[in-house]
Amino acid sequence: MTSLPSLTGKELLSILKKASFEVLRVKGSHHFIHHLDGRSTVVPVHSGETIGPGLFAKILRDCELNREQFQKLL
Repeated sequence: MTSLPSLTGKELLSILKKASFEVLRVKGSHHFIHHLDGRSTVVPVHSGETIGPGLFAKILRDCELNREQFQKLL
């Protein structure tokens, strides 16, 4: 299993944009992102805080990306 770097919400958003995800709307610090094929998730963007491993795994599941696919986007 490959280890993933700890990322902030802003860094994660920029990586997911490479996979054709777009920000639909922002409510507070939560960015709602969506892909044209219907996949969507919410990414919290809190300054200075990294995304925890559980939430990171949930975001990848929502985006239907596995760890290897995500590594290629880095």
